[in-house]
Amino acid sequence: MGIADSKKNYQVAVVDDHTLMRSALARLIASFNNYAVLFEAGNGKELIEKVDQHLVPDIVLLDINMPEMDGYETAKWLYKHYPQVKILALSMQSDEGSIIRMLRLGAKGYVMKNVNPEELNLALDSVIKKDFYLSEAISGKVISGLHMDMDKPLEPVQLSDKEKEFLRYTCTELTYKDIAEKMFVSPRSVDDYRNTLFEKLKVHTRMGLALYAIKNRLVEV
Repeated sequence: MGIADSKKNYQVAVVDDHTLMRSALARLIASFNNYAVLFEAGNGKELIEKVDQHLVPDIVLLDINMPEMDGYETAKWLYKHYPQVKILALSMQSDEGSIIRMLRLGAKGYVMKNVNPEELNLALDSVIKKDFYLSEAISGKVISGLHMDMDKPLEPVQLSDKEKEFLRYTCTELTYKDIAEKMFVSPRSVDDYRNTLFEKLKVHTRMGLALYAIKNRLVEV
């Protein structure tokens, strides 16, 4: 599968406390075009030790349930200290609460441990190129969780028509460049909409924008 920059090997860190699972995932990722495994870690503390040695990956494939420092704590630490690192959450859990919690902590996507190799490759590509990935099954869980009103009601926020239009497009497969073309504006304007909405809505990822749009019925689901 091709991705945006075919000349670069994207560096992946695999963080999982199960040694066999971690090794198998690392071998699989190393077999994909455009990806290399920078390091493996058994929990969040080991990840921090590696990153503090200037081993900073492009993507972290991050298990949620781990001893000492789990995926939630690790995602929170990564976003605070290395917000440029893209997190792809990995879990056996598919409940709405776990998924939404990881996405709100900054994960760009969420995949199950029984994912097939082709979907894992697609997920990595999508996180690099589009800044998010959710399978159809996981998307359904997210929407279900939001409809159950699991979180506190959001304070009403005044949005312009252009901002609402941008939010609707964040729920699609379009890249930011594609969104600019659809809205007949420059890529710089799209960046401005995104950054303004990050501030207004108190989120920090495209997924956060999409969750807001879904919960506030700005898109049909």
